[in-house]
Amino acid sequence: MRRFVDLVYSQETASGEAVSKVETHTPKIEVPETVKAGEPFTVKVSVGPHPNTPEHSIRRLEIYFYEEGRAFNPIHVATLEFEPGLADPEVTLKLRVKKAGTLYAIAYCNLHGLWEGRKEVKVEG
Repeated sequence: MRRFVDLVYSQETASGEAVSKVETHTPKIEVPETVKAGEPFTVKVSVGPHPNTPEHSIRRLEIYFYEEGRAFNPIHVATLEFEPGLADPEVTLKLRVKKAGTLYAIAYCNLHGLWEGRKEVKVEG
């Protein structure tokens, strides 16, 4: 029996046919170079270009934050579900963190499974 974590594709773990899906399925996370502790900053998460039909689409995004020094990680930030043909897999949100860490986004494609993207968040002050 495989562990669930082994079912998530990433740029580093994709092999075989999955390698050709990396660019269109891996979530892209945009954050400022550095953020100030406790102050809001903008995070943009997107997937694609990717088809957006009932037969083939990104249906869900989950966003987590791994905070450095925290005993139990990650912290769930958001879960978004997308209706094929109506909503594209792109979201902008405001976050506030006290410590540096890593943002993770997990995208679910109804044909090609789960895909992980991640981005370091550097905190000053």
